[in-house]
Amino acid sequence: MMNQPTDPMDKNDFPGAEGEGNGPDSAAQAADAAFAASEDEIGKLRSDLEDASDRVLRAQAELENYRKRARRDLENERKYAALPLLQDLLPVVDDLERAIEAAEKTPQAAGLLDGVKLVAQGLSGALARHDCKKIEALDEPFDPAFHEAISQQPVPDKPPGTVVLVAKEGYVLHDRVVRPAQVIVSKSPEES
Repeated sequence: MMNQPTDPMDKNDFPGAEGEGNGPDSAAQAADAAFAASEDEIGKLRSDLEDASDRVLRAQAELENYRKRARRDLENERKYAALPLLQDLLPVVDDLERAIEAAEKTPQAAGLLDGVKLVAQGLSGALARHDCKKIEALDEPFDPAFHEAISQQPVPDKPPGTVVLVAKEGYVLHDRVVRPAQVIVSKSPEES
């Protein structure tokens, strides 16, 4: 066997070059194919990114529209919240005006008293229909959450801290105090 001169570009001299084809041309083709595949993948990723960006923008616009609509609805709720109460109170106001007119024309006060009692009943009914109720305070233990003490007085037959007189009625709306009852509270005779 004779020694053959070695070719500097022998394909067996490059790692991974065995069985790859025709040398530099096949490597360039493989690189071109890989580059084309990565460009296709980059194009697909760009398209996916644009779709995602579009969905995000649409979602943000929908959220902003929802916020505006909710804000507008809330403002309308607040603005017209007293409407049912006013609708119930206006007939009572009318009754008061009629009672005043009748009292001006009639010298007797008995008719006026009856009219005012009817008006007071109408007003109490209107408040009750809207869950606005009087605070029951008389003979109850003093509760600062519902009562405002304006005075104390010794009352021998009542335990100390009991409401003995209601000077001004208090009201609650559902479970919230609208106005506390102004009361006089008993104290022991020794505290005088």
